[in-house]
This record gives sequence, C-alpha cells and structure tokens, in this order.
Amino acid sequence: MINIVLFGKPGAGKGTQAEFLKEKYNLTHLSTGDIFRFNIKNETALGMLAKSYMDKGDLVPDEVTINMLQSEVEKNPESAGFLFDGFPRTIAQAEALDAFLTGKGQGITATIALEADDEILVQRLLERGKTSGRADDQDEEKIRNRYQEYNEKTAPLIGFYQAQGKFHAVDGIGTIEEVTKRLSNVIASL
Repeated sequence: MINIVLFGKPGAGKGTQAEFLKEKYNLTHLSTGDIFRFNIKNETALGMLAKSYMDKGDLVPDEVTINMLQSEVEKNPESAGFLFDGFPRTIAQAEALDAFLTGKGQGITATIALEADDEILVQRLLERGKTSGRADDQDEEKIRNRYQEYNEKTAPLIGFYQAQGKFHAVDGIGTIEEVTKRLSNVIASL
C-alpha cells in the first residue's frame, strides 16, 4: 500500500497533480477541500461549520478535519493506497494521521510538496477565481491570509516529515507535464 501526502500552498497545482497520481497509482484521492465543498454545497452541519472558517480564509479546526478524514479512509477499505491532498496541515494533524494509520497497520510512504513563489501563486489564484466561482480565490487579501496560515501552521510539517526521511520537494512551476514528470521521478525513487 502506498500513502502519499501532497501539499503546497493554495494554487501550487495540488488538485491538478492529484488527478495524475490517483490514476497512475490507483490511489483513493482524499481532498479536504473537495470534501468540504461537497458538504458546503449540500449544507450539511460539517459544511456550514467548515464554511464559517473558510470564508475568513482560516483553516478548519483539527478535530473536525481529522474526524472527517478518518471517516473517508474507513469508507474505502479495499483501496490500494491514499493520496492525502490538503491534509495534514499541522503537526497535530500529522501526528493524528500517523497514529490512525499505525492502528491500521499502515503509514505514510512519502510527503511531496509542490513549491512555488507566492507572487506567481497569487496570480494563479486570482485567474482561477475568475472562472471557479470560489470567493476565496477572488480576494487577494484572503489569498495572502491563506498563505500566512500556511507559513505559520503548515510549513513546520517539512521538518516533521524530513525527520522521518519522508519529505520530497518538487518544483511546482512549469507546464503540467513538466511537474507531473518531476512527481513521477520522486515516486519511482521510493
């Protein structure tokens, strides 16, 4: 079983590359953003709670996110592996994920970070916001707040996974095909 954590700042290309990884390696793609958006669209209690945080550009609290992801893993017992997209975002979430997977006789195989310059990413998101309909992609102040949240809470994951020998950085700038090739090279080396 292969379990990959894919992370990077909003706009770094996680969603695009997750589709490739899901298909090539037969992984179950668990995107917290997609799961939250589904719940928001369907106005579930979880969706409304998540929306209250997302509308401010804040991260959804750990407990809500962890319980949601555990439930999604449990729904896919026959999976060949999981691609965690947008999770974990904090050390506490990473520790909870490790404990949960260890309890199932599994673990994280690798974490791959798509890296890119903030200014390039801000422009990507503003462009995406013109067609996505996502309010959080249309306001530069909210985008920059999301990056501040990332820098404060998510960036420490680099050290956490480096200490486990599981961290791999991939340049997220270039064509989709170029970034895909870089990702494939990392996974082939595992």
